Amino acid sequence: MGGVLWNIGAFIVALGLLVAVHEFGHFWVARRCGVKVERFSIGFGKAIWRRMGKDGTEYVLALIPLGGYVKMLDGRVDELKPGEEAQAFNHKSVWARMAIVAAGPMANFVFALFAFWLMFMIGVPSVKPIVGEVRTDSIAAEAGLLPGMQIVEVGGEPTGDWESIVYALISHLGDDSVQLKLTEPKSSYASDKTLELKSWTFDPDKESPIVSLGIIPLGAKVLPVVADVVQGSASDTAGMRKGDKILALDGEPLTDWVAFVGKVQSSPEQPLQLTIERDGSEQSITLTPHAKEVKGKAVGFVGLSPQVVPLPDEYRILLQYGPLDALWQGMHKTWSLITLTFDMIGKLIGGIVSLDNLSGPISIAKGAGNSADYGLVYFLGFLALISVNLGIINLFPLPVLDGGHLVYFLIEAVTGKPVSEKIQEVGFRIGAAILMLLMGIALFNDFARL
Repeated sequence: MGGVLWNIGAFIVALGLLVAVHEFGHFWVARRCGVKVERFSIGFGKAIWRRMGKDGTEYVLALIPLGGYVKMLDGRVDELKPGEEAQAFNHKSVWARMAIVAAGPMANFVFALFAFWLMFMIGVPSVKPIVGEVRTDSIAAEAGLLPGMQIVEVGGEPTGDWESIVYALISHLGDDSVQLKLTEPKSSYASDKTLELKSWTFDPDKESPIVSLGIIPLGAKVLPVVADVVQGSASDTAGMRKGDKILALDGEPLTDWVAFVGKVQSSPEQPLQLTIERDGSEQSITLTPHAKEVKGKAVGFVGLSPQVVPLPDEYRILLQYGPLDALWQGMHKTWSLITLTFDMIGKLIGGIVSLDNLSGPISIAKGAGNSADYGLVYFLGFLALISVNLGIINLFPLPVLDGGHLVYFLIEAVTGKPVSEKIQEVGFRIGAAILMLLMGIALFNDFARL
C-alpha cells in the first residue's frame, strides 16, 4: 500500500510540475503579446485553492491533476467591453496566436533541457557499456560479439553508457541491420560488427532491447551461494542454510543463477532435487517451491537470496560536467529524445511498433515512483523524458490539441481567412474521438501490465 501511495504522490508531483510548465508557456507568451489572461489553472474540476493576482489573473489549483488550462479573453466566447478588443486572443494577428499556442510544447522542451542540464551538473552514476555475456544462438552471437567487448558506437552514434545504447537501438527498430563499433578487452583497437535485425522482436515489459539481442551487460556477479533464507519459506522447510552453494539442479550442473530462478518460478508445488555443498561436503536436498499467484498464473517461490559480488569500481563511471558542457549534453539529450519520439510515432503509425507499447497514467505513475526511489538525478531524467513526450503529444495535428490549433492558424495564414466554425467543430469532435481511443488503448495496456 505504501508503494502505491508513493507512486501516486510522485505522479502528482511530476504531472503537476510538467502541466504547470506547459501552461506557463502559453501564459507567458500570451501576456507578452498583450492578451488578457483571465484564469491560470493547474488541474481540472473543483478548485481546491484559488487566488486573484494583482495582474487580474485568477490562479487556480484544481482537484484532478491530469492537465490544466489558460483561459484568455476571447471575443468568440466572451462579451467584450469597450476597449477590450486589443486584449482579446481572437483579435491578435495569426502569427501572435500561433506563437501563444506553440509556446506550451516549447516550454516542455526547454524544461527537458533544464532538467538534463541539472542532472548532468549533479552527475549521473553509470557503468561502462561492456558486454558481460553473449547468449548462444542470439543476434549478438551471430554478429560475433564477445564477452569483454565495449560498445562505443551504435549506428554511428557515440555511446558512453547503456542508456544511450538503449535509445540508439530502439531508433533502429524495424531496420534490417545496425552497425556497432566495439573495442576489444583491455585494448583500444576497435572493430565493427553488424547486427541483423530482420527477425528482431522484443517485449519491453519482459526484457530490455539489449538483452533481447542476446547481450548481457557486465554487472554485479550473482553467485549460486545462499545469502539469506526467509523464515517459514520453502527453502527454510527444506533445510537450506546461509552459505550453502548450489552445485546442481535436477542432476544438471548449475552455473547460472537466472536459470535457477526460472526453473523455480516454473515449478510451483513441484519437488526439485538440489545438490549443494555445505562445510566442504556435498548433500542432496529436495526443494518444493511454494505457489503464488502472479497475473492470474501460479509462480514458484522458495524464499532465498543469493550472494552478490559488486561490480569493481574500475567499471563504474560518473557522467558529470561543468555548466557549459552540461548544457551541451542536455541539448544533445533533449534533441535525441525528440527525434527518437517522432521516429517511434512514425513506426507506430506504420505498424512497425505495436500499439501494445503505448503507456498511460498508471505506467507513468510507476515510472515516477521508481525513479523517485533512486534519487533526484533519476527523477530529473524521468521528468525530462515525460516533458518531451508531453510537448510532442500536444503538437499532434488533432484539433483538441495545440497542434490542431496550429494547423488551423497555418491555413488561415495561407488563405487569409480563418477556418469556419463548423469545420472547426467537426475537427474537434474527430480529434477528441481519436484522442479518447488512444487513451483507452494506453489504459488497457496499463491494466494488462498490472
